[in-house]
Amino acid sequence: MGSISTVRVVYFLQLCCRGCAPCPSVSTTDKESAETKQSAVPYKLQYIQCVQISPSFISCIHCPAPPPPYPTRGRAHARRTPSTLLDTHTNMAASVSPLRSSFRICSPLTLHHRCCRAKLRTHRKCESQRRHVHQSATRHAAVVISGTELARQLHREIQRDVEELVAQGNMRPHLGVVLVGDDPASRTYVKNKTRAASILGISSDTVVRPSSVSQEELLELIDKMNRDWRVSGLLVQLPLPEHINERAVCNAIAPEKDVDGFHIVNIGKLCLDQRSMVPATPAAVWEIIKRAGIETVGKNVLVAGRSKNVGMPIAMLLHTDRNHERPGGDATVTIAHRCTPRERLKELTSLADIIIAAAGVPKLITADMIKEGAAVIDVGINRIQDPNTGKLRLIGDVDFEGVKEKAGFITPVPGGVGPMTVAMLMKNTVTAARNALMH
Repeated sequence: MGSISTVRVVYFLQLCCRGCAPCPSVSTTDKESAETKQSAVPYKLQYIQCVQISPSFISCIHCPAPPPPYPTRGRAHARRTPSTLLDTHTNMAASVSPLRSSFRICSPLTLHHRCCRAKLRTHRKCESQRRHVHQSATRHAAVVISGTELARQLHREIQRDVEELVAQGNMRPHLGVVLVGDDPASRTYVKNKTRAASILGISSDTVVRPSSVSQEELLELIDKMNRDWRVSGLLVQLPLPEHINERAVCNAIAPEKDVDGFHIVNIGKLCLDQRSMVPATPAAVWEIIKRAGIETVGKNVLVAGRSKNVGMPIAMLLHTDRNHERPGGDATVTIAHRCTPRERLKELTSLADIIIAAAGVPKLITADMIKEGAAVIDVGINRIQDPNTGKLRLIGDVDFEGVKEKAGFITPVPGGVGPMTVAMLMKNTVTAARNALMH
């Protein structure tokens, strides 16, 4: 929670949290004593459950017992709290509605954890809609983690790093992109990456080659870009045509310029818990977990997916020691995949505190497979035909509508891991530029 006012935090949690014991380090009756501890962190939010525009429960670590799965909101809560509560330090705002016994969140709401800002947006409702929200408020729903919002935070940090480099008289970071063929999805991905680079002050250029290009010609191009001192980071957009060996191409990129993190040297360093270029998608998943304040130490994690570029690196990041050179999550990690029997997969997911779905199978994870309050990170990207419009649309590996009613946290598709993946790629480019200055 940072350095927010102790008095305000205790008051807010008393308003929102049923069953919370007073903070042992703060006397709520002694305002003067509490004000002397403004820099302390008396409470840590474990999880937040929101039903449409209304939060149904906020639990702190000092609760003597775990909260009920479907908390109700008593009128006593509303009667003994003020009509409006505003915390200027955290932009938290809540007001008690005269139409119902519970309270509603005022928009915008920003929740600050030590390493997280999760923004939730709400809209004003008419009287009939308010009644509907009140009737449905006993349902449990997950916090939807907006990868777009988290990416914006990361963008600001990257912009500061870029401007700091330039202000010191260094060359602006430059991203070199190689695109082979005219696959529409690949073109879209490259366009998104170069657009993000431009916004963040990173220069870039894209070299396009036809799908008929030979592997030898492609390797020569990569070697040329490796030797170009102006190129800070280099990536070859995958997938490549069938006649080209992707592993040979990935290994041809200089490890220090390999912003995708696919070079065998970077993969080896990742396995040894050494600092290296971490693949952008696994890095995005790890960053989302950290910024959302999801605890990993000692937790059970299921990674559904075993690819060497996504599933395996995610498992490595989450299970390794947090005290190593490249800190990990200290979690107990299990890996499943397409060939894991459905019943066995259900057994594993029902035990998992965190589920990473990265198998490329639509609706692989459904509500009946997860336990209450689990964090579900959806990495899957699947294009299916919308039965109503006939157009292609993106969905993940998770049955979003069903799972969000039971999970504690969930990422959407699109708007979840995708924006953070691009942001982490830009961060890797800046890291490559910094590393080049040391050699």
